[in-house]
Amino acid sequence: MKMPRPDSEDRAFFLSVLPKDPGIHVRPMFGNDAAFVNGNMFAGLFGKELFVRLSTEDQAELLAEEGASRFAPMEGRPMSSYIVVPGAWRASPKKVGAWVARSFAWSSGLPPKASKKTRG
Repeated sequence: MKMPRPDSEDRAFFLSVLPKDPGIHVRPMFGNDAAFVNGNMFAGLFGKELFVRLSTEDQAELLAEEGASRFAPMEGRPMSSYIVVPGAWRASPKKVGAWVARSFAWSSGLPPKASKKTRG
């Protein structure tokens, strides 16, 4: 399976909607870019798709929006807790940024993940 790749415009948009917080680390994931807090991925790109990690309640709210869907990097295998933000929302960066901020806030409360260097 060939992984989709974001272009420079996609990456610039992604970076522009991330909260300004020193605890956020952006690094490669799935050959794309993803944002992490305390070692937990909370948002990312998969080609042109931007996805966020949300609480169960927030997932339901976002999925009710036209164009939102479960994030499934492999067809038929959605990742739990991750939702694709509607692509049409690119024209509303504040709206996207609000959902990314909700994702960051919720993910910040998750237990920190040990780095791969410290795992046994």
